[in-house]
Amino acid sequence: MAGLDKDTPIPTDIRLHQKSRIVELAYESGEKFELSHEFLRVFTPSAEARGHGPGQETLQTGKREVSIERIEPVGTYALRFVFSDGHDSGLYSWDLLYNLGVHRDTLWQDYLDQLAARGASRDVDTTTKPATHGGCGHSH
Repeated sequence: MAGLDKDTPIPTDIRLHQKSRIVELAYESGEKFELSHEFLRVFTPSAEARGHGPGQETLQTGKREVSIERIEPVGTYALRFVFSDGHDSGLYSWDLLYNLGVHRDTLWQDYLDQLAARGASRDVDTTTKPATHGGCGHSH
């Protein structure tokens, strides 16, 4: 099953902080990660954001103020975060969450660099589009 093998660290404690917009993950090893709601939203593993192969990712923008309304367990291998912008299709497996925690600072800097390179913003949402699909598939 994806996201779970005998070596995958599973959090022993998961805390959702609404005011500070942080999800705190604690592990048996003593490791602790604090991941912002924005960070988790930006790095959603959902197919609509990640695409179906390298180079098909959609850069998530305008998520600075997003918050997580609730966390739902998915079996014994993942979490689903329900975000205030309506996004809830990403399944965050234990290995993904751990990797996001371990590499948080590097991933975040890469994200900020991508935003800057595209002239995009954490405050202006250009990724949440109306539900209609059509056209040639290129974003303008």
